[in-house]
Amino acid sequence: MKQAANIEIPETLKEICDPRRMALVVYDMQIGILRQIKNPDEIVSRVARVLAAARAAGVRVFFMRHMSLPKELMGAFQYRMAMAWQRLDDPTAVDPWFLRDSPGFDITPELKPLPSEAIFDKITMSALEGTPLPIALRDCGITAIALVGVAIEIGIEPTARHAADLGLIPVIIENACGGGHAEAAARSIEALKFAGDAVITDIDSFCRALA
Repeated sequence: MKQAANIEIPETLKEICDPRRMALVVYDMQIGILRQIKNPDEIVSRVARVLAAARAAGVRVFFMRHMSLPKELMGAFQYRMAMAWQRLDDPTAVDPWFLRDSPGFDITPELKPLPSEAIFDKITMSALEGTPLPIALRDCGITAIALVGVAIEIGIEPTARHAADLGLIPVIIENACGGGHAEAAARSIEALKFAGDAVITDIDSFCRALA
């Protein structure tokens, strides 16, 4: 641990992964989203390993879910995003895939949240925009967040960048993050490495740091 101006600056992964000061954010591991990636079972298994290690170490856990709005409440951004995802030119043809209580909305049952864990819904890409997550993290004295889930190129990268802007250390467990597009996911990781804000690690290293 380094110090400057009476501030502790964590340097190693083990120092960052202090269960008192780090939370695990499980991003969009929803039934309907997992259906859209090529290796859902593998990603679920890998996220489950991280989740088990975090729970054993007493790390606080937050689950994020992407939520669609009814068409009557959708604005220009929501329509544009839905049209891009659904490859449509006509906004009237948009089908809100992730309405609350729809079949694809729930977290996959293999990762069922515990009563001691929170689920926050969002309509944005960053988990930290328009959700209670930043308040909850700040209130608990959290200084780092570990990120797992899908998709790295859609939501995990903007969440990591947003976290850094809020003064949080983003820890991306790369092999526990799935992607919908392999090349785009690889570009996201390279861009995050270049920026230097995030710590990029793997499941084994993360679990060792917690242990």
